[in-house]
Amino acid sequence: MAGAQQPQLAFIDGTFEELAQEMADFLNIGDEVKPLVEKQQRDDILKKLIIASPALHSIPEKEFAGAYNLLVYLVLQSDKVEMFLPRVCDNLMKPVTSSPINGPGLGLNVLTTIFNMLRPNDEMRYNVFMAILRFLKFHGMFENLKPYLKNLDSWMADWGTDAEDQRQAFEAIAEAAQEAGDSHTSYQYILKALRTFEDEEVKSEEAQKIALRALRTSLLSSQQYDFRDLLSVPCVQALAETHPVYYELLTIFAEKDLEDYSQFREEHEGFVEKERFDLEKLQTKMRLLSFASLAARTQTREIPYADIAKALQISMEEVELWIIDVIRAQLVEGRMSQQKKVFLVHRTTYRVFGEKQWRQLGDLVDTWRDTLTKVASTLRKEQANLEAQKKRELEEVERKMTNTGMGGVDRRRAGGERGDRGPRKERTDEDD
Repeated sequence: MAGAQQPQLAFIDGTFEELAQEMADFLNIGDEVKPLVEKQQRDDILKKLIIASPALHSIPEKEFAGAYNLLVYLVLQSDKVEMFLPRVCDNLMKPVTSSPINGPGLGLNVLTTIFNMLRPNDEMRYNVFMAILRFLKFHGMFENLKPYLKNLDSWMADWGTDAEDQRQAFEAIAEAAQEAGDSHTSYQYILKALRTFEDEEVKSEEAQKIALRALRTSLLSSQQYDFRDLLSVPCVQALAETHPVYYELLTIFAEKDLEDYSQFREEHEGFVEKERFDLEKLQTKMRLLSFASLAARTQTREIPYADIAKALQISMEEVELWIIDVIRAQLVEGRMSQQKKVFLVHRTTYRVFGEKQWRQLGDLVDTWRDTLTKVASTLRKEQANLEAQKKRELEEVERKMTNTGMGGVDRRRAGGERGDRGPRKERTDEDD
């Protein structure tokens, strides 16, 4: 869809009137169109062709693309493309009865061809894009669109799309993504829709409706745990005045813990049920977020199982299951010590980062600094002890070597003194 290649069209040689007559004959309305062709009444010719064009959905599969390409080519020769082209796109929403299996692919290929035949800056591309989006949603083919969404902002800039049309497209994408089970993409495009409102529109009925939709999507999503982007949107901030209970619930999930959520439910009894929130999903999400907060404020990076059980209001037997869940949600990284009954935190996610978190970070840095100071002091002490030990050992070796040398001199000296006495005199009879 992103390309601008000119498709290969069937019956492309000939004048408009000749091609239109061929198309009419193919649709079995040649006799009706012939007088219009003779009078060169192009708009009336196109009306007849487009009204009859659903018949193309029953022709053989191999002829489908060529026939539709010819019809599109004829429409693009008109001065009233904006009147005829949307009708062609609408007809493509109808099933291709001649090819139940490949029909959606055939229809999508024709719509893509129409998109690529238009000039990059033609505002009619917006209408075709919306038709493609409706088609993909209807046939459950949203994944086919995702690779092209990165181009959408630049395309809309080329088309000169106003804020209202942008918002309509973003909402449609969010809805299609939600139906396809892609809650992350859905949430991102609801945020984009909210950002199209001007400051004076943030409290309008439409803006607040979309803001509530974004709030519900974020709370119920199993992938969304960071609410800072949502809280920064003016339309959502306006909920504090227009829907204060909803806004309070959002701030609890953004900044607070399970205990605060339980207190909210007591103070606003029945609110969650009345607004049809999924209680189990909210409770699960609040426990995971509370776990993340507990890990973030633990300076020792070692959390006893008992503390986890208390914070999450669960039994000790459930702690390890929740540890697995919070790691799977990528809110915390660490490992369990089943022997010590503690969870060792390696990394955690800060849900908010305000003055309180800066103080906690400062305390944590102080702890690390004290620990590193103690480690450095211990290392210096051990190094000094090692050097002293080496010095003592060296002195001992030198002492032994000195003692060994002195002993050899004394023995030589003793031998020399004996040698000074001269040879021993032999004993004779006169000695008796």
